[in-house]
Amino acid sequence: RNRRVNEVIETLERDMELLCVTGVEDKLQENVRQTLEILRNAGIKVWMLTGDKLETATCIAKSSKLIGRDHDIYTFKQITTREECLQEINMFRRKADACLIITGDTLQICLSFYERDLMELIIQCPAVVVCRCSPTQKANVVELLKKYGNQRVRVCAIGDGGNDVSMIQSADVGVGIVGKEGKQASLAADFSINQFSYLSRLLLVHGRNSYKRSAALSQFVMHRGLIISVMQAIFSSIFYFASISLYQGFLLVGYGTVYTMFPVFSLVLDKDVRSEIALLYPELYKELSKGRSLSFKTFFLWVFISIYQGGAIMYGSFLLFDDDFIHVVSITFTSLIL
Repeated sequence: RNRRVNEVIETLERDMELLCVTGVEDKLQENVRQTLEILRNAGIKVWMLTGDKLETATCIAKSSKLIGRDHDIYTFKQITTREECLQEINMFRRKADACLIITGDTLQICLSFYERDLMELIIQCPAVVVCRCSPTQKANVVELLKKYGNQRVRVCAIGDGGNDVSMIQSADVGVGIVGKEGKQASLAADFSINQFSYLSRLLLVHGRNSYKRSAALSQFVMHRGLIISVMQAIFSSIFYFASISLYQGFLLVGYGTVYTMFPVFSLVLDKDVRSEIALLYPELYKELSKGRSLSFKTFFLWVFISIYQGGAIMYGSFLLFDDDFIHVVSITFTSLIL
């Protein structure tokens, strides 16, 4: 098909007189270099999927500092056969810590023969540029990243045009930039921003706070429910497993709403570091990718705290207030809230 299209073009473009040549300067947005550097320091790998031709994509990758000065660049040659594909992959394997530049057609051919080998290689690259890439290929690359990245890999797709919509919808998180090409990308995305440079604040500040707060709040809510259940279980076990409720309905309703309202709101508005510090030291973001704020370890720690505190309140009230046993509800509930 491509050959026939070229033949038709050759029949049309004959005996033509060139009158003028025009060019459009496609400038980078403000602070793109700084943002990419911040993302790299935060431990985030950035890939560029573009429809531009090889030379343009290489120039943009260098000017935007997507490819660092100390990194080598390896450009995949155009291939057609399986043997050429294997030869190129072996050549690239010898280039340690090199950034890869590959065209969409070449990538498609390589994936049809050596999908796993190629993906395991290029996931280790500091940066990857895929040029001459169709919208479907962009979405396929995102799907492959999700497939071959280990379980903790999360893919965020950023685009500003209608040709990025399929990629944005395939990713775990889609970010649309409201650009000159329209609003298709921002309407299809999970988050919409006006400039690429806002991405650093979205991830390093708002993303950090959201993760930390969600982790603390979810575990606190489980702790809050479990501690009262432990107390009820101990109370029943002491009274020969009689099915008597320790607290009346209005106390339980008040416990779930009014009395424990302030800790919930304090966790919703909690900040572990100031936004200026989070942006100044993007390396702090690396700690979040390990998932230590919400794990089996922290969950079981909260469960242990709930059982310990519930047991301490009940047994403590029985031992210390043996004579005032008739006031066991008010004693335990007061100490529970405190």
